[in-house]
Amino acid sequence: MLIRQIGLIDRTGTIDPTIMASVAAAISIQVTRDLSQFWPVSATVQALPANGGVPPGCIPAYIVSNLPAGESGVHQSNNNQPYIQVEAGPGWMLAASHEICEMLVDPSMNHLQAATAISVDADGNVSNTDGQFEYLVEVCDPSADPSHAYFINGYPMADFYTPHYFDPVAAGSSVRYSFNGGITAPRQVLKGGYLSWHDPVKLVWQMLDYVNNDPPLIIGLPDMTTAGALREKVDRYHRTTRRLSATPPSHDLLKRALRRQDELKMAAESNARMYQELSERR
Repeated sequence: MLIRQIGLIDRTGTIDPTIMASVAAAISIQVTRDLSQFWPVSATVQALPANGGVPPGCIPAYIVSNLPAGESGVHQSNNNQPYIQVEAGPGWMLAASHEICEMLVDPSMNHLQAATAISVDADGNVSNTDGQFEYLVEVCDPSADPSHAYFINGYPMADFYTPHYFDPVAAGSSVRYSFNGGITAPRQVLKGGYLSWHDPVKLVWQMLDYVNNDPPLIIGLPDMTTAGALREKVDRYHRTTRRLSATPPSHDLLKRALRRQDELKMAAESNARMYQELSERR
């Protein structure tokens, strides 16, 4: 399996290099330990200096001050290679995890997965219906809200769905539909998330939107026939990367992250003192 290299690069000059390295290490663990359990991906993530250029074959994930209006987080270069841009807000590490996981599972940004069609009743209940839709593979979007994240080394990582997300019917608690377990059935969308698809019968693009609508609602998407990758066009609608980066510091997720980072720092300092004392005794 091809091992991809991803470089996390701070273009703002505002993020502590130690934090950059720690977040890169956490996302690398997420990819190699968690994501690769369910999806055929293999990658390493490391922090790179902003003035050092991007090594050949490395996919850059830039931390930027602002995303241009109407832009999503994942893009394609002039050579049709993926790259990532994430705003440097309080939740930038969650946004970076989100975009890196989605890019690795679908670097083409165009993959469609055929699965059972769904409908939504007036109360927002989602159920299977006749036919099939072609779902756009965005593994983090149905559980994109920060409340569904989990932690690695004190940093919040994005939840992602597994291939079972496209199973015809639910198979019970023995099947894992998302890594963090929040999604409990195929094609379920949690509050703060969304799911997009192409209806091959009606020839329309639609989305189950649980970001702007509560209960969730199926809405039509703008013209998807223009040039560019499908995921870029869909992601512009909700600007997920910007929303995740803008997670307020008062959010329980970030408060928990800070507490966990403090605990890890204290543990590391305690270990350092212990080893120093042992060294001096010798």
